[in-house]
Amino acid sequence: MRTAPVNHLEVLEAEGIHIIREAVAELERPVLLFSGGKDSVVLLHLAAKAFWPGPVPFPLLHVDTGHNFPEVLAYRDAVVAKLGLRLIVASVQDYIDDGRLLERPDGTRNPLQTQPLLDAIAEHRFDAVFGGGRRDEEKARAKERVVSLRDEFGQWDPRNQRPELWDLYNPRHRPGEHVRVFPISNWTELDVWHYIAAEDIQLPELYYAHDREVFDRDGMWLAVGPHSEPRSNEPVQTLQVRYRTVGDMSCTGAVESDAADVAAVLVEVAATRITERGATRADDRLTEAAMEDRKKEGYF
Repeated sequence: MRTAPVNHLEVLEAEGIHIIREAVAELERPVLLFSGGKDSVVLLHLAAKAFWPGPVPFPLLHVDTGHNFPEVLAYRDAVVAKLGLRLIVASVQDYIDDGRLLERPDGTRNPLQTQPLLDAIAEHRFDAVFGGGRRDEEKARAKERVVSLRDEFGQWDPRNQRPELWDLYNPRHRPGEHVRVFPISNWTELDVWHYIAAEDIQLPELYYAHDREVFDRDGMWLAVGPHSEPRSNEPVQTLQVRYRTVGDMSCTGAVESDAADVAAVLVEVAATRITERGATRADDRLTEAAMEDRKKEGYF
């Protein structure tokens, strides 16, 4: 009796679903970080498959910087409504308004997400936080385990990570601690786009080529908007661009592109030699170890 061949995407999908189911079976109060970005969209798609025909058995959490792209927020709300999910929003703006956080001189709010995230985890007593981090994104993410322990302060110690031999995952933790769970750790950006194509997953339109007013800052095309205004020496141009990653408008750059659909994006991503964060995220350029420093403080 012959068995049907299993392709690479089916293996990744099965692994992701297995990780999600294992974490939900072992832990009591999981939550899924959902921003409307492509990785969190794929992660939610896996979660929906993992528990079909039942509903996704945990809420979504979005740490809203207040500087998000309007298209992404609209997409986020539409997905939540369609699937009938509970969305918890932790607002950076609320922390700035009441003085718990201060605006940064560079205007970016991505590094300010850590405290609202940790407070939301503590308030709702979440013990497992699913995220769409992938090891190919950035060198600090490459150090992560699939199940990553955080201490009672929400901090990450790269030297205190558990071995995961034979794909065995250990989510056990002491009271006050929690784990971050990364079901698509082993995926690449190209894998994500192949899966989006295979599953016909809809994304926010800014992932595809469109005309937008942009200006050049430090070698990145930033969109003109209320949270990213050009300086006097930064002329505005209208270019055909798309976004490889989604984050704070003030630190997420676009790339020039004519890839207007999934097939064209696949060709483009297959040819690139720079990760999406390395090419388009100013907050990762603050220092050589910017991401690792933020992760040690509790950032995802």
